[in-house]
Amino acid sequence: MTPDCALRVASASPGVQSHGMKKGQLAHLAISGQTLEVRVTPRAAQNQITESETGLRASVTAPPDGGKANAAVIKLLARALGVPKSALTLTRGATSRNKVFHLD
Repeated sequence: MTPDCALRVASASPGVQSHGMKKGQLAHLAISGQTLEVRVTPRAAQNQITESETGLRASVTAPPDGGKANAAVIKLLARALGVPKSALTLTRGATSRNKVFHLD
């Protein structure tokens, strides 16, 4: 798989299709103690995570109101990594598009 290959992972939200992607598609990034930097786009047309040379980009349909987008990113990222949501901690960027997650 090339680093600039787009990966689409569906969340558990009803009405969102998986497009043939499986849980744990980013499992190669699931290393305990690792820090993941993610650029987030809220209010997107669909939930997806894209991996490229510049890093991870997450698009979520949730609005950035009251932490809804953060919760959606955690859910989507956990599914893509194949880890439980509780293994991810948002360490920086709660109100920013650029977020940093720590993987326990």
